[in-house]
Amino acid sequence: MITATTPKGERRRQALVAAAAELLLEGGFDAVRHRSVATRADLPLASTTYYFESLEDLIARAVEFSGTAELESMRRRVAEIPHRRRGTDATVDLVLDLLVGSDGPDEYARGRLIARYERSVASARHPELREVQLRLRAQLEELLADVLRRSDRVVRAEQLRRLVAMVDGAVVASLTEADPQPRRMARSALLELIDVIAPPAPQHPVQSHAIQPYVPGAHRP
Repeated sequence: MITATTPKGERRRQALVAAAAELLLEGGFDAVRHRSVATRADLPLASTTYYFESLEDLIARAVEFSGTAELESMRRRVAEIPHRRRGTDATVDLVLDLLVGSDGPDEYARGRLIARYERSVASARHPELREVQLRLRAQLEELLADVLRRSDRVVRAEQLRRLVAMVDGAVVASLTEADPQPRRMARSALLELIDVIAPPAPQHPVQSHAIQPYVPGAHRP
């Protein structure tokens, strides 16, 4: 593998990574092969081994590329959420907007959701992906914590992982059904426990500024 030290080399390397990311989204890990990536990037086949140590290295960079792009999109959405106290339903909907999306007919969005879980499963078998996936996961949890704080919720790290695990389990279970509706299944599970996992922050009593009655002689020195 040769480091892409020139602008042209870096452009080629990024083109290969972007091509691999597209193939990963369209057909999963089996779709990412040296030849298919080179063809998609319109570059010589040899470039895939020139810029990357192995196919696994190329796939890891593609996973990071896709995951980073997805996180940037999430950050923009989170930045638009106003900070105010929210009830159970509103909080759950914001969490699922971030983690799942809608149950509509958007095949592209569904493909991205499936690809995210494919990356998680693959990282258990491929050490090259594990560190990448851990970094992406940590950033996702930070965004989720931000959403909960913007809803005036208490956030604890161990409970945050529990929340993510619950949503992940519901989504994966739903994706195996004939009519998958991952958001609906995750919402049903989360509604029951969101107030336990991320309870509303305690409200401080408002100090009274009412005018005190005048008592003759009470304020004399």
